[in-house]
Amino acid sequence: MPKSRRYTDEHASAGLDHSFPEIETWPNQFPGYEILIDDPEFTSVCPKTGLPDFGRLEIRYVPNRLCLELKSFKEYLLTYRNLGIFYENAVNRMLRDIVAATKPSWCIVRGEFTPRGGLTTTVEARWPRNKSSRKN
Repeated sequence: MPKSRRYTDEHASAGLDHSFPEIETWPNQFPGYEILIDDPEFTSVCPKTGLPDFGRLEIRYVPNRLCLELKSFKEYLLTYRNLGIFYENAVNRMLRDIVAATKPSWCIVRGEFTPRGGLTTTVEARWPRNKSSRKN
């Protein structure tokens, strides 16, 4: 008898095609510095159980011509609060959206999520992606 899968393809892709508010930007005035954005109260929802997920997000980037406008970015992050999405997808989706909005020199999104079942999960995504990565 084949083992049933607990997680479906729908679970795996949950939240990736969600429509998020626009991340606004403003013109950068200085070259060669790093920005750190820290969100110690990130929340989303497990797409399988519907239970809340909690974590801390750290976004680091070096802007080129554009910087993230923080109010619109906060509104973007609040959209995750009721969204069913896996940690890995949330971190990688944020990286994709930040890069699309700002076109930075580089960017790292790191999520440190609170323990669930005794396990702590940390997910880190970087741009530019290394050449061995599958797709952006």
